[in-house]
Amino acid sequence: MENLARFLVIGGIVLILIGGGVWLGARFGIPLGRLPGDIHIEGKNGSFYFPVVTSIVVSLLLTIILNVIIRLFNK
Repeated sequence: MENLARFLVIGGIVLILIGGGVWLGARFGIPLGRLPGDIHIEGKNGSFYFPVVTSIVVSLLLTIILNVIIRLFNK
């Protein structure tokens, strides 16, 4: 039970950090979700949105951050 509690606390902290990062990004005008290459199609009966480039940028940033964290803990 202790491991589950630790996992939930760490997960909550990660979600708070991600939410704060998104909030700061919006506050400082970082256009995540509106980058060139993101697909947005509006039709008569609905719309379709797929943030291709935003997904790639977020994936690269998370990969770099997680690799740095892993290397710090392995020392």
